Amino acid sequence: MVLCYLFSNEYLIILRNKLDVMPINTSKAGRIAIIGASGYGGLQLVKLINEHPNFDISTLNGERSAGKSWNEINPFMKLVGDKEITKSNIDEIAQDSDYAILSLPNGLSSQLTPLLLEKGIKVLDLSADYRFKSLDKWKEVYSKEAAKYQRIDYELCEEAVYGFSEEFNSEISKARLIACPGCYPTSSLSVLIPFLKQGLIESEGIIIDAKSGTSGGGRNPSEQLLLSECSESIMPYGVIGHRHTAEIESIASHFAGHEVNLQFTPHLVPMVRGILSTVYARLRDPGLTAEDCKIVIEAFYKHQPFIDILPVGIYPATKWVKNTNKVMISVEVDKRNGRIVLMSVIDNLLKGQAGQAIQNLNIMHGLESDIGLPKITYYP
Repeated sequence: MVLCYLFSNEYLIILRNKLDVMPINTSKAGRIAIIGASGYGGLQLVKLINEHPNFDISTLNGERSAGKSWNEINPFMKLVGDKEITKSNIDEIAQDSDYAILSLPNGLSSQLTPLLLEKGIKVLDLSADYRFKSLDKWKEVYSKEAAKYQRIDYELCEEAVYGFSEEFNSEISKARLIACPGCYPTSSLSVLIPFLKQGLIESEGIIIDAKSGTSGGGRNPSEQLLLSECSESIMPYGVIGHRHTAEIESIASHFAGHEVNLQFTPHLVPMVRGILSTVYARLRDPGLTAEDCKIVIEAFYKHQPFIDILPVGIYPATKWVKNTNKVMISVEVDKRNGRIVLMSVIDNLLKGQAGQAIQNLNIMHGLESDIGLPKITYYP
């Protein structure tokens, strides 16, 4: 038996070198179904889970790519042993999986989640379907999806835990349904929460100016994401009423202890990955300095492995966090008008999507939150 084991591992090493495929991990425990595996979020999940020391990919599901092998349609990201992409079958997923990560369009996730939970599968949802405690609020914000999909899962909306890993760690560890935050909310709330929770900024007049790379628009063809359309250009979109405004306001209100109304304007910039959020607010105590505010953030996120606070006067660049699960934060104070300027950058596909999902999965599985997640960028 020992000789067979040694031979098989040696054979895998040789095979991996010959085929240039991602290494297989022989010490994994949790079985993960990825539903919606062929989008940008799904691709990131496959890479992260395949390289994770405690998880294994049990099932790859996809609608348009069903019936094809993973290595056939993703020759740049081959898996040892390959896997066939299948359509979602709840019974089969239940037999093979402990967790399901749903990287699906808004509305569609809610059609599968109740069925998965009934089978004892814990769910991490990357869509917005469970980010609001009120299903009626979701229907108001996502009215097109609400008209298309029938939903009566009021209790699940109340049960779901918002997956902002750094602040809801305890709740995440006990949950069976995680609503992973949106990418813009992750970047914006990372800097807002410490100051709202401690009452250091006014809740009126908050402005968020955010800029995202094109991968935030997903993998489906879109005219505005064509190279000839977005290259050498920058443009705002969703200027009034962007869907993430309601999500940010909901969580901001939770931490402020009262309703928060803010202005959020996203922009599309000609890069693939990354989000820069610049947040403006008025300090309650205009005597606070930038150094004071930096200390506030450092104390709030003490011992959090993915939060980096920069020295005052150094401002974050998206390239510094590209391909990592980091949030990089900087703060300034304008003494002329008593305003604080908060800046954060994330990789929208990792900390803003798949990476944060794995961070939450680690917490649910009783692991350290940073296991299997990248912290250092490839530069330049």
